[in-house]
Amino acid sequence: MSAAEGWNRRTVLAGGAFAVGTIALPARGAAIRLPEVRAASGHYIGTFADDPADQVTVRAHRFAGIRYARAARFEPPVPVASTTPMAEQTPGFGPVCPQPGKAYQPQSEDCLFLNVWTPPAPAAAPRPVMVYFHGGAYSNGSVTDPLNDGAALAARGDVVVVTVNHRLNALGYLYLPERFPDSGNAGQLDLICALEWVQRNIAAFGGDPGNVTLFGQSGGGAKIATLMAMPAAAGLLHKAITMSGQQVTASGPINAGKRAAAFVAALGEGVDPATAPVEALLAALDATDPVLGGRVYFGPVLDMRSLLRHPFWPDAPPQSAQIPMLLGNTVAETRAFYPADGRVLGGLAWDNLAARIAPEMKVDIAPDWVVAQFRERYPQANPLDLFHRIVTAARSWRGQVEEAEARARDGGANTFVYQLDFENAAHTDDIGLAFGTVPDPTLGQSAMSAVVMDAFVRFARTGDPGWSAYDLTRRATMVFDTESRVVDNPRVWERELFARVPYVQPGT
Repeated sequence: MSAAEGWNRRTVLAGGAFAVGTIALPARGAAIRLPEVRAASGHYIGTFADDPADQVTVRAHRFAGIRYARAARFEPPVPVASTTPMAEQTPGFGPVCPQPGKAYQPQSEDCLFLNVWTPPAPAAAPRPVMVYFHGGAYSNGSVTDPLNDGAALAARGDVVVVTVNHRLNALGYLYLPERFPDSGNAGQLDLICALEWVQRNIAAFGGDPGNVTLFGQSGGGAKIATLMAMPAAAGLLHKAITMSGQQVTASGPINAGKRAAAFVAALGEGVDPATAPVEALLAALDATDPVLGGRVYFGPVLDMRSLLRHPFWPDAPPQSAQIPMLLGNTVAETRAFYPADGRVLGGLAWDNLAARIAPEMKVDIAPDWVVAQFRERYPQANPLDLFHRIVTAARSWRGQVEEAEARARDGGANTFVYQLDFENAAHTDDIGLAFGTVPDPTLGQSAMSAVVMDAFVRFARTGDPGWSAYDLTRRATMVFDTESRVVDNPRVWERELFARVPYVQPGT
């Protein structure tokens, strides 16, 4: 009797476990052979991703839970390889990095897993590869979120999609240089290790290791911007898309050391972070940040080992100057950050607007003056409208401006910019559009998703998303909306107003 007896196509699609070596599944009176790939680092067995419209047509093969490395706490990752079927693969998706909350389960320090989606038809030529890094700053998140499912993008674009989990928060970025020299950038080293896996293995999945596009939202985009300045990442990426995620400066080693001291103090006297239970590490994330206040910040560190310069200061990193880059933001980023009845927006009025925006802008500028300027510029706006317009421009959009301007100053013609205006888009609204995973989409959302996916795929394939490059004369920007169009120098007044004060990356 087959080890697969009793299994059917629905079981496989649900990500159920199957026995090592099981290939043929009885379903609908015929055996279905699971997709399998023998690559340099492993023998991988996949499942089927069906078209949700008919639940029968296979639109992609999914290879989930592929282990790309192992890592001891605070140490660099070590690549893995095996020829035994599924020896370096878990049933379903692999565990995610431990983090506060229970949004993503299961959680484990053993979290270095990636997932691959590839069209089911043999590739006529090697396909472009699109590798996604998730958001959540550097502290939480996971590519196991349903919004990050790569099946629709792989099918529509005829591309190979890879999504990657890695170490986060203190596990990925706690700076303990005397004991663990690479600890401050362990999470970044995980991503580099994953990209090395792609180089070794993706051809076996039909992908082109010479055409790898990174894309990531929020913290994922910031991780990409940082990799563009890390020598070990050179040659591993060929194009980059950052979605509402920038990293202009990294945490300096002195500030990173202060944060590490605050974190260790929160663990308690005599508690060694190298051996403490992971639950204790998560609890200590509530330590007060000695630089910014609020919860302690973790992110990439200018450690002069893995990261030798700030990602986009004082200029764009020369090592990635030839890499085409597509940068985007949503028009109303901060609508996702502040609940309507919360501490910041509750009771918002003209007489307290300046006080409310002051700590949220993250730049040192007179808030009363800013409010006066915006009220004069937008006389019909109410306090809530101006709050989001001001804080989005000062805090969330500014990093993208800094990066695009830095690359444009270098004189290259391979930087492109978009702005998502559709449905007054807030932070994260572009994820489902880019993956084709908007839950229960309206006709308008489906159409917008098709436009965004096609632009991203065209960029991944050619390095040109279909509109003019960004320069310091036109600042051409694609505005994605019900009627998408290229706009020269959008929000110029807001950009110029905040350009009069220096920008420092929040957290650094």
